[in-house]
Amino acid sequence: MAFKDECAVFGMWNDPEAARMTYLGLYAQQHRGQESTGIVSLNNKKHLNRKGMGLVGDVFSEEDLDGLVGSAAIGHNRYSTTGESLLSNVQPLTATLSCGPVAIAHNGNIVNGATIREELIKEGAIFQGTSDTELVLHLMARRPEKNVIECLKGALQRLEGAFSMVILTSKKLIAVRDTYGFRPLVIGERTREGSKALLVASETCAFDLIGAQYRDEVKPGEIWWVDEEGEHREEFKAPKEKTAHCIFEHVYFARPDSIVFDESVYESRKRMGAVLSEEHPVEADVVIPVPDSGVPAALGYSARSGIPFEMGIIRNHYIGRTFIQPSPSIRSFGVKIKLNAQSSVLKGKRVIIIDDSIVRGTTSQKIIRLVRNAGAKEVHFRVASPPTTGPCFYGVDTPKRQQLIASEKSEKEICEFIGADTLGYLSPDGMHKAVNAGERGFCAACFTGDYPTEIPD
Repeated sequence: MAFKDECAVFGMWNDPEAARMTYLGLYAQQHRGQESTGIVSLNNKKHLNRKGMGLVGDVFSEEDLDGLVGSAAIGHNRYSTTGESLLSNVQPLTATLSCGPVAIAHNGNIVNGATIREELIKEGAIFQGTSDTELVLHLMARRPEKNVIECLKGALQRLEGAFSMVILTSKKLIAVRDTYGFRPLVIGERTREGSKALLVASETCAFDLIGAQYRDEVKPGEIWWVDEEGEHREEFKAPKEKTAHCIFEHVYFARPDSIVFDESVYESRKRMGAVLSEEHPVEADVVIPVPDSGVPAALGYSARSGIPFEMGIIRNHYIGRTFIQPSPSIRSFGVKIKLNAQSSVLKGKRVIIIDDSIVRGTTSQKIIRLVRNAGAKEVHFRVASPPTTGPCFYGVDTPKRQQLIASEKSEKEICEFIGADTLGYLSPDGMHKAVNAGERGFCAACFTGDYPTEIPD
C-alpha cells in the first residue's frame, strides 16, 4: 500500500552552487519532513545524487555537497508517516526513460494511487518502494512521446488528488501542481553577479534563507519549466472552478514566516486567535500559548481580548526528535521533557491556554495538568481551529478517524477528558475568515468531512 508524502520540495536552476542552495532550502523546510532527505544535481546532462534517512544536517556532509556539482538541482524532505521507512522511498526518485534521465520529488498524496499501482503490476511493472511518487515514473515510461513535457502531461492525466512536484531532466527544471492546488508550490528568483537563478519550493521561507525573492505560485493544473531557452508555463489540465487549498497549512503545517496561498501564515494565525477571542470570550488574567505553534494565535487572542499575553510554558528546544527513555521512572516525566510551566506567571491566575488543534487529546491533558500543577486557579482551553473529526487523504498524516478524539466525543466530553474548566474551538466560518478565503476555495475536510474528491475505500 502506498503512503502519504507530506513533504518539502525544492529546485534551483542556473546557479553554480545549486546543490548547496538546495541543501539550505531543505534545511529551511525541515519542519515539513524529518524522516529522510535527498538531493539530485545536474552536471553535463547527468544526474548525481545523495540521499539518506534522517535530518538534512545529518545526511549531507561537506564531501557530499562538494560532489553534487552542477548548476541545477532538486531536493526533498520526507515526513515521518505510518508505514515502512525504506531507503527505496527516499526522494528524489530517479530513472532513465526513453525521454532521458528523470529525477522527481513529490509533496502530496495521489488518492487513486493504489488503483493505478495494481493496474501497473498486472501489466508487469516492478516497484522498488511504496511511495506514490514512483507511479509517475512508471506512467511516464509507458508514454509514446519523446518530448519530456508531452510525456509528463500524458502521465498526469491519470492522477487524482494532491501533488506538487519538482522534476529534473537532462535539460529542464520542471514544476507541476494538481488542478485543485491542494499543496503550496512557489516560484522565486535570485540574482547574483548579474546572473538570475530561478527556484521552486514548497514554502517561501526557503527563499528567505538564501536571499531569493518570492515571485508567484505554480498555478493549479499548470506545468512550469525552465531550460536553456528560458521560462515556460502551460496548463496540462484545466484547473477546477474552485481551488481546494489545504487550510491546515495555515493552521499548523507551514512555517509561520512563510507566505502560503498568497497569505502570510503568521498573520492568518494571529487572525485565528483574534476571531477565537470573539467566538469564545472568558474572564481571565493571562493568555498563554502552547509553544511554538500556538504563539501567533495566542498573540491575536490577547490583542483582541485585552488580556495580557505571557509565555507561561517554556519549550526545551535542545532535545532531539526522540528522547531515549532508559527506565520506567523517566517515562513518567512525559511532556515535561519538552515543556515546563512557569509558576511565577501562572500561580493563582485564571489562565487561557491557546493551541492550534486537538488531535487525540492526550497531549492537551498533560499540558493542562502541568499548568494546574504550576498553581493556576482556572484553566480555559481555546483551540485556534475547529474539531478535527476526519483523516486527510491529500498529504497530511492525520490519524485514523477512531483515533481523533473529536470524532468520538462531544465538546463537553473532550473538556472533561483534558481537564479544562472550559473549552472553545474556532468555528469553520471563523477559520475561513481568518485566512481571507473570500471566493478562494480551501479544503477543510479534516474538520468538516467535505472532501473535494472521491475517496477510495
